[in-house]
Amino acid sequence: ITELEAARKQFVSRRPAAPKVTVTALAMKAAVAALKAYPQFNASLDAPAGIVILKKYYHIGVAVDTPHGLLVPVIRDVERKSVLELAAELAETAERARERKIGLDEMRGGTFTITNLGGIGGTNFAPIVNYPEVAILGMARSRLEPAVVEGEIKIRLHLPLSLSYDHRAIDGADGARFLRMICETLGDPMRLLLEA
Repeated sequence: ITELEAARKQFVSRRPAAPKVTVTALAMKAAVAALKAYPQFNASLDAPAGIVILKKYYHIGVAVDTPHGLLVPVIRDVERKSVLELAAELAETAERARERKIGLDEMRGGTFTITNLGGIGGTNFAPIVNYPEVAILGMARSRLEPAVVEGEIKIRLHLPLSLSYDHRAIDGADGARFLRMICETLGDPMRLLLEA
């Protein structure tokens, strides 16, 4: 995410009065692009009936660490919002969650969840799917690492991602393709703008 983070920081420094665009807000837009390409991830599981229900809307839950435990408010209609709108709504919703001013209805109806442990640290983790959803994306702390770029070793910023999913709705090959698309989208800021 080297180019993405450089563009994000540049945007934030040039527009200090605007809502702070975070990697989570950008990941929400990348997730929507992948959810559109792989609709089986934007679904819920009705286990008693043995059916998977595909959703035609994109309500993304975002895990928020609060003094009272983890809460997952849902940002609705992510596909219809700009990154700036998402950044503002995410900041406001997370603050209300930390202050215990969020309603139960605001934590229902998600179609996919993102959890970001980057602020806490850690390199990898396995997030647990938020039933009845069928998948969750985990983001760990980004870190600088050497990488081979066009035959040369360069220092690049890497964002460890993990994807957990319910095999009753999704197979492993599609899981790899879905995560690959998110990686490619986050790795290319222009693609993120076009996909979003």
